[in-house]
Amino acid sequence: MPEKTRRLPPLNSLRAFAAAAERLSLAAAAEDLHVTPSAVSLQIRQLEDHLGIPVFIRTGRGLQLTNEGKAILPGILEGFDQLRMALSLIGPKGEENVLTLSVAPSFAAKWLSPRLDAFTQAFPHIDIRILATDQLVDFAVDDVDIAIRYGSGVYPGLTSEHLLAERVFPVCAPQLLEGAGGHALDLLRNQTLLHDDSPDQDKTCPDWRMWLRAARLSGVDWRRGPRFNQSSMVLEAAVAGRGVALAKATLAAADLAAGRIVKLAEIDQPVEFAYYLVYPAERRQSAKCNAFREWVSAEAKAATEVAA
Repeated sequence: MPEKTRRLPPLNSLRAFAAAAERLSLAAAAEDLHVTPSAVSLQIRQLEDHLGIPVFIRTGRGLQLTNEGKAILPGILEGFDQLRMALSLIGPKGEENVLTLSVAPSFAAKWLSPRLDAFTQAFPHIDIRILATDQLVDFAVDDVDIAIRYGSGVYPGLTSEHLLAERVFPVCAPQLLEGAGGHALDLLRNQTLLHDDSPDQDKTCPDWRMWLRAARLSGVDWRRGPRFNQSSMVLEAAVAGRGVALAKATLAAADLAAGRIVKLAEIDQPVEFAYYLVYPAERRQSAKCNAFREWVSAEAKAATEVAA
């Protein structure tokens, strides 16, 4: 192998090549890198001089990768991903003990947040930062250490650990049930139905039409009632006495225990989706991530035992 190819080219020239190869445009690459197109062009020429081969064919319509450019691109992109991953293990100076957690909003509000004081007491040296979002995390780009997701548990390239299973049943405020004379299912014929339109795309999670069919209850207009895009909002509406909700058991547990809502019937429907702890395998080298993993797993186990 020639001496030039054994020596690594300048990092800036590799960055310019990667950006231009992904966009096939000097102008677009320059915008991504916050430099001028001429600066990108110069860096690419430096890379080509270093390698002794062209990596692009310049045409009137933009850029095309040469065969050699196509050959080296995957490895260079993977190398940048590995660099980002390695640096993310320590974070910026002063943030070594800041744990950034991405979590679905309803799970954050109804299950995780009430328990965080216990984590802070157990690990006072770790400051936790919650990012409540339904968006999936790109660990190579986003400043996130670990995530909790409601889904199938299949996250390519990432490690996932099962935390909590889920099931669904109808709930309402106690005063609504008292007004129904104890006939829980009859209440559904006369009360507003609260609909959960969460964007989790779990086809096994029943809506009102599916649940009523499984309960063999007729005479209920399942279409009526307000709709919410977060499960926590559905529960808050039920607590306020605005109607009857199909509740996810994990999210409703605290409100049920406090008596703010009650179950209408012992007709639970399990769903395929569950809550998972999701992270890159490299995070197992992080003390703060391991501390959170062990703590939240213990909390999930305790919650499951209480519900059993």
